[in-house]
Amino acid sequence: MSAVVPPPAPAVRAQAAERLAGLATPAGALGRLGDLGVWLSAAQGVCPPAPLDQVRLVIFAGDHGVARHGVSAYPPAITPAMVRTFVLGKAGVSALAAAHGVHVRVLDLGVDDDLDGVPADVTAHKVRRGSGAIHVEDALSADEAARAYDAGRTVAREEIAAGAQLLLSGDMGIGNTTPAAALVAAALGLPAAEVTGRGTGVDDAALAHKQALVQQALDRAGDRVADPLDALAALGSADLVATTGYLVQAAEGGVPVLLDGLMSVACALYAERIAPGAAAWFAAGHRSTEPAQALALEKLGLEPALDLGLRLGEGSGAVAAVPVLRSAVALLRDVALLADLMPPAPEQP
Repeated sequence: MSAVVPPPAPAVRAQAAERLAGLATPAGALGRLGDLGVWLSAAQGVCPPAPLDQVRLVIFAGDHGVARHGVSAYPPAITPAMVRTFVLGKAGVSALAAAHGVHVRVLDLGVDDDLDGVPADVTAHKVRRGSGAIHVEDALSADEAARAYDAGRTVAREEIAAGAQLLLSGDMGIGNTTPAAALVAAALGLPAAEVTGRGTGVDDAALAHKQALVQQALDRAGDRVADPLDALAALGSADLVATTGYLVQAAEGGVPVLLDGLMSVACALYAERIAPGAAAWFAAGHRSTEPAQALALEKLGLEPALDLGLRLGEGSGAVAAVPVLRSAVALLRDVALLADLMPPAPEQP
């Protein structure tokens, strides 16, 4: 358990809220944009907030043993193929990132492939080839989980050192909604049936099977889920543990994070458990179609910026929401203050 993370600057938050209230707009007219602008101002420690010129996404990739047990509509071989697609800059999130000026980095934490020919920095933090099938075995050993967690923290420090004003986390791994749903169920004390969704689009029979495997994983882990790091090793994967470390380090480093879908929000739950107060540094980019994501967002007290029915993963929902945050910054920076437009009336003699 880490120390409590201090919140974004309370005095600057109050200053930004006062500025928002004084803008030449009707009270409350900016809605969530106003809230996001105040949050970013507090996170940056300056009012008005600075433009978001340095937005950086890290995609954590890994395979999951449970993917070979009928929980996904796609085969595990897709994972290494997509990592190569990210490297080429041709994935869905690549197009969005290019459109919105977001730097993309992909890392192999546990892909079940040697990824011959990809740049060495992609595989520099690899923990193992594939994680264990969580319904019958732990995803990771305690040592592997510690290495993955430390890798995530290291990567966050590197991205912050590169100038990141806003960090995003993305995911790639066939079958990854299964461990993520198990982690959310374990954190919230819910049965598998309430948290498990269709992932890449499985049919009713496969969904029922997936729910049964998630419940089997929860039953197998038992009381170990009371400890967040034990729960991550038992039910997670190398990529999800690394994402959790990344989120903790971002919050401890005072850099705000825009979360993506189920995987990053599940990891945000664990970041908050490991480092209480971390969630104050997180905003939700979008609402995914997975029930576990909505439940986790509710627990974290986060309202998504977008609700577009996205279930692509990769960090795509967070990247799509970046223009919303830039809009929030622009409004708080550039809208005139009502007091400047309407100077006080001269005093009567």
